[in-house]
Amino acid sequence: MRRILWFRRDLRVLDNPLLSLEGEVLPIFIFDIDILSNLRENDRRVTLIYNALIKLKASLEQQGLNLALFYGKPLDVFQWLLSQGNYDEVCASGDYDPYALERDRNVSHLLPFTYLHDTYIFRPDEILKSDGTPYQVFTPFYNRAKSLFNAEHMRQFFPSDQKLISFDYAPLHILQATRHSVSVLKLEAIGFTPQILTEAQLSSPEEKLSAFAEKIENYSKNRDYMALEGTSGLSSDLRLGTLSIRTLLRWLLKQKKHGIDTEPFFRQLIFRDFYAMLLYHFPYLSQQNFRYPFKGVPNEAFFHAFCTAQTGVPVVDAGIQELLQSGEMHNRVRMICASFFTKNLLLPWQWGETFFADHLNDYDAASNILSWQWSAGTGVDPQPYFRIFNPYTQTAKFDAHAVYIYKWLPQLTDITPKILHNEDLLAQLSINTYPHPIVNHKVSSHHALTYFKSIQN
Repeated sequence: MRRILWFRRDLRVLDNPLLSLEGEVLPIFIFDIDILSNLRENDRRVTLIYNALIKLKASLEQQGLNLALFYGKPLDVFQWLLSQGNYDEVCASGDYDPYALERDRNVSHLLPFTYLHDTYIFRPDEILKSDGTPYQVFTPFYNRAKSLFNAEHMRQFFPSDQKLISFDYAPLHILQATRHSVSVLKLEAIGFTPQILTEAQLSSPEEKLSAFAEKIENYSKNRDYMALEGTSGLSSDLRLGTLSIRTLLRWLLKQKKHGIDTEPFFRQLIFRDFYAMLLYHFPYLSQQNFRYPFKGVPNEAFFHAFCTAQTGVPVVDAGIQELLQSGEMHNRVRMICASFFTKNLLLPWQWGETFFADHLNDYDAASNILSWQWSAGTGVDPQPYFRIFNPYTQTAKFDAHAVYIYKWLPQLTDITPKILHNEDLLAQLSINTYPHPIVNHKVSSHHALTYFKSIQN
């Protein structure tokens, strides 16, 4: 059997089912020109992927394998490979967003395609209602997921000895890399400028897990506080697949055995599966509402102010600065920003989703799209239209001393938290280096409620 092992969202050697396959194999990674052509030359994520590939390549070499790197359209790459030799199949981890499914469908017309489920806990078609239709509300989906997980769902997770399986390396024989593959591809050669990454971004998944072990006991209490490092910091590793979901689940089981309540974090992992399932079954959600004819009110001035951190609302602008400067954004801040964008500014959620997609290091189509639809109140399991986050009370509660705001908006360090958390007091100030709020929360919230009520029927 001669196989092409196509690495995509599984950039690791440890616990990778691709490496459990026997026979002659050619490991490849494709810098997809259809995706890269839409990115900026200084896109930080390309550097993150490149660094992961360099580590993957070195790890594969220790197993006697050579990762072949390609730059181009996937279909063109496979057509060229088939012109150079005979292959029996291509194997890859599951990738389920609309673009990925169409891409893989086209490749499968050239070569038998084998999906190895590796990206989420469950397959996107696995957790269904009794009538075979997909869940549209998270809580029953979550309860069903927990029951399946606890009942040893998918034997690859829970065999009879109650331990999660870790895929081992099979006896592999390397097919020589072809002349069009590149041993070490430089980012400059494909039009990108290498970016300087933070220490956290350069840390290994193992180091992050070790750090999270010190925080998980207080995860449910601290995860919403913007200035605390209370989250796992693992979202980019799960997105790139530098960390196996099985490895993470094994780690969680170990923490649970030590008496730690892992349920709050496990719930977030199931949310990730829920959103992947929704986009898989309802691919039109990538652009269209599930409910309500909400189109938003296009306003280029508002949109520009939001994207340049010039709204005059401190927590919103701090979140955008964090995103622009680091590619990260605290989850609580993401919700505040999305609510402000869709409810206070009444901008189309698709605009905000695209902006986040352009900058988030951990960008996952399903999670980003469905989170924005949730915030806009248009999704399958939405936030009620009448629930509008108050950015001032949110920061008073989750950033009481304005540590997060001061970090990303140092020009406000002379303004006391009492003022920053009070819309009326802040509006009375004139700050040379910071804009006046572009909308009043109370007024714009009332306007939003009136608008949403008008489109309920």
